[in-house]
Amino acid sequence: MAVSRRRPGVASWALAMLVVLPFAVPAANTGVPLQAANTDVSNINSLQRGARNFVNYCMGCHSAKYVRYNQLARDLQISEHQLISNLMFAGGKTYEHMEIAMLEADATRWFGAPAPDLSLIARSRGADYLYTFLKSFYIDESRPTGVNNLVLEGAAMPHILWQLQGMQRAVFVEEEHDGTTYAVFEKFEMVTPGTMSAEEYDHFVGDLVNFLEYIGEPIQLKRRQLGIWVLIFLLVFGLLAWALKQEIWKDIK
Repeated sequence: MAVSRRRPGVASWALAMLVVLPFAVPAANTGVPLQAANTDVSNINSLQRGARNFVNYCMGCHSAKYVRYNQLARDLQISEHQLISNLMFAGGKTYEHMEIAMLEADATRWFGAPAPDLSLIARSRGADYLYTFLKSFYIDESRPTGVNNLVLEGAAMPHILWQLQGMQRAVFVEEEHDGTTYAVFEKFEMVTPGTMSAEEYDHFVGDLVNFLEYIGEPIQLKRRQLGIWVLIFLLVFGLLAWALKQEIWKDIK
């Protein structure tokens, strides 16, 4: 992963002040090579783990207000008892949306701006962007949260998964091009190990991103299955139409 950045001048700092929230700019503008998330929304076990990860680590600040709990249970093959016991810690009714209790005023006071709803974040930014973002936090004592992110410089979001991944620092090397000095990202170095190995953390983040991919379009599995039957129907209908044409025109040369 090779990422370059110019030493910040006045214009750079002015631009950085505009970036206050994670996911605030498109992945294409980050200059960071994105890692493949390899999502598979047909993997129900992965989606179940991702739902667990989302509820336990994300829903303290982020809602998924376009998703209903009972729809989640049906799609992920979760019983109502499992749903209430494992995914509905704040109570409520199973037909309600995945809202959070945090007030926007409190979020603004604590983090500078309300945390965005994540219902459509995978469709907006892409699974690879989210996967790389969640793996790219590094120690930066100049930031209010003590961390920065390689994908989104100046992100307001703290590293909520630091206990799992651990704390890493980014190693930059200086390079000069056309008289301008750039700090080029070279690698991450682990400072404080987390409770998970690198492989386990990759799977954890992969399941979480897979769940975000699913909630971005919950009907996509049914749409794909329906699409297969439509293609089969068109193929059979086409063969019958061709056979009928052959029968009608067989005596005409």
